Amino acid sequence: MLPSVSEPYLIDENSARRYALGAGQSWAIGRGDGCAVTLESRSVSRLHALIQRRDQGDFSLVDLGSLNGSFLNGRRVSFPVVLGDGDRLTFGDRVLLFHHPSGPKPSAAELASAMRDTPTTAIHTHTLTTIVVVDIRDFTPLARSLPEALLSQTVGTWFLRAGQAAERCGSWAQKYFGDAVMAVWVHEEPARVAADIARALRAVCEIESATREVSRALSLPAPLRVGAGVNTGPAIVGGSGYTALGDTVNLAFRLQDATKTLCVDVALGEPSFEAMARPRPPFERREVLLKGYESPSGAWGISFQRLRDFLGPE
Repeated sequence: MLPSVSEPYLIDENSARRYALGAGQSWAIGRGDGCAVTLESRSVSRLHALIQRRDQGDFSLVDLGSLNGSFLNGRRVSFPVVLGDGDRLTFGDRVLLFHHPSGPKPSAAELASAMRDTPTTAIHTHTLTTIVVVDIRDFTPLARSLPEALLSQTVGTWFLRAGQAAERCGSWAQKYFGDAVMAVWVHEEPARVAADIARALRAVCEIESATREVSRALSLPAPLRVGAGVNTGPAIVGGSGYTALGDTVNLAFRLQDATKTLCVDVALGEPSFEAMARPRPPFERREVLLKGYESPSGAWGISFQRLRDFLGPE
């Protein structure tokens, strides 16, 4: 069925195929079988990008850590961006046009805010940061078991809720990697590092709570479960894509992976633990050999419930 005149849709520039965006909240784009917008090209990742309907009624584009990137009007997308009628979206060698003729128009204040929020092009080295990585456990078998529409809705809703939780808790930026979210806290004031880490841990708890809510709301065959890695240290941050790079970032991803073998929900790096205010949460110290590292690293593990009990209400 073709979309109505006022209904938003995507149209493939080559084949003229239309993808209606009228019903639902999110649509996965990729060459995988579970995607609402399937693009049969080897240059397109299996789960490449996501279109999300926002609370205001407009739509945003999120890249899901694709190999060849997602582009909006020729500019690479590294964080969620709002779409406008007639925008040109590029995924690998495929081009889609977004049409939403009756969509909400941004106010002058919103346009001014968007200009203020435009990311700087400067790159800053050795900036003290805390990196949080939250990953959906056993995502591959889950994706294979879900119908196309439900998979798109699940991924989109989870990314939306996780990003909102990180923003509420003061995250400087969020990036999306297929079945994981990375959130970055930049420590601009040395005196507030401990407070910033506490906010990052609160974001972890909020994301886990949101994950359970998504599972219940969508009636999934098995509940979604997540694990989180947290690490503090110097990183390269900045740039038009809200870049965060360096060993601190890599270690946060490895700590998240280690939660599975350590049988914990959250794994905290030594620098994060040492920088926390006292009294510290009831973490348990473990030695773990992280992938890509020659010697064992110290990791502090805790369950979501114990961390939530310690942090208490905000």
